[in-house]
Amino acid sequence: MQDTKDTPVWFITGCSTGFGRELARAVLDRGYRCVVTARNPDSVRDIAEAHGERALVAKLDVTVPAEVEASVRAAEERFGRIDVLVNNAGIGYFGAIEESDEAEVRRMFEINVFGLGRMTNAVLPGMRRRRAGHVVNIASIGGIRAFPGVGWYNATKFAVVGLSEALSLETAPLGIKVTVVEPSGFRTDWAGRSANDATTRIADYAETAHTNQGTIRGYSGKQPGDPVRAAAAIIAAVEAPEPPLHLLLGKGAMRGARWKLDLLKANFDAWEATTVGADFPEGS
Repeated sequence: MQDTKDTPVWFITGCSTGFGRELARAVLDRGYRCVVTARNPDSVRDIAEAHGERALVAKLDVTVPAEVEASVRAAEERFGRIDVLVNNAGIGYFGAIEESDEAEVRRMFEINVFGLGRMTNAVLPGMRRRRAGHVVNIASIGGIRAFPGVGWYNATKFAVVGLSEALSLETAPLGIKVTVVEPSGFRTDWAGRSANDATTRIADYAETAHTNQGTIRGYSGKQPGDPVRAAAAIIAAVEAPEPPLHLLLGKGAMRGARWKLDLLKANFDAWEATTVGADFPEGS
């Protein structure tokens, strides 16, 4: 790809580890221009250093409005526009619903949902002016189906999926595309230092929430998903003439999504008469 003013510009949040780091590397290696962001800019300078003017490092905590505004302004001053926004920054949290600490849950929502929304709103005006752009939101298979022990995390990712679907309907007539990425287990730091544990432990949840938490923690670093291949898949989706609204990543994601489809169909079919019977009779 030639390095010109017409080369698409990517803006990626949360590039210090995991998907964000591998995606920033892959985007730059393919010749795109990229804004590489992290709360600590020093943690991502190595990604940008070999790519000269095509890479811009920016300090960004998505929960800080001034940093969101400053990073978007810096991107537009350097490159003139943002073509692809990847909302990747996010954290996890482990705890049964009843065990979870409200302050920790609110912090997670601030990052995973409101921070994502803040970034999107900061970038959309430029995309609307150009009638072009692509918003990529990193959710999770946990935004399609829920799991015991991470219910509040599921809630944030269900929110991201719903937000993304609504955004796609609002922006499609404006030339702006939306893709929500729903991975299963990948070898990122999500189940490591990026996710705190509830301090309360209730014995009644030992066989459900606690067992699943142990499983997730236990395979941290051994998950089947490859972040490098995930980055390539995201780029391929963005480059496609007709990008998907939902991009599942990993065999576990495909299994989980199909399980949810089957569950919904069984529920809907079993209760169809009750469902349609809740309307006024026809002609009323």
